[in-house]
Order: sequence, then structure tokens, then C-alpha cells
Amino acid sequence: MPVSALKEAWKEKGLGDSVELTISGCLGPCSMRNVVLLETDKSSTWLGGPSNQSHYDAVVEWACDLFQRGDGCEIPEILMPCIFEPNKSVKTRY
Repeated sequence: MPVSALKEAWKEKGLGDSVELTISGCLGPCSMRNVVLLETDKSSTWLGGPSNQSHYDAVVEWACDLFQRGDGCEIPEILMPCIFEPNKSVKTRY
């Protein structure tokens, strides 16, 4: 999903500052593309390699769920294989 489409989805869903969206340069690790950090008051979840529309739709779905229900929302199943720990050795999955 291009950056502009992701920003538009945030706006359309009314997420605003309640679920902050920040687009940045490399978060690391550099061996992985499309690193996403899903961060709440209680946890941080790192995703590596989301690469298709269904992945990005799932990120938006998770943000909407978080906005409505708060911390403790389950991450969509489609994103589970993308979870990694940034301080451990990372294998590229492409």
C-alpha cells in the first residue's frame, strides 16, 4: 500500500491521533524490507516484510480495532508470520 493510501485509510477511519501513524525511514533491521512497528502503551510488535494489499489492510484493521477496544486487541492472523524480534538474528523471508 503506498504511503498516501495508508494515510488516507487512517483519515477515512477517523483514527487521527488516537492511533498515531508515523511514516519514517528505516527502523531496522536493514536486511528486511517494509518494517512496521505496532506500538501500544503495553506492548511493541515488530513486523517484517508485509508486502501486499492484504497485509496493509490488516494493519489498518488492527488500528481500527485498537481504536475501538483499546490495548489487548489481537493482531490479525495474516500478520502473525511477519512478527519478529528486532534484537535477534533475522532471516529474510523473500
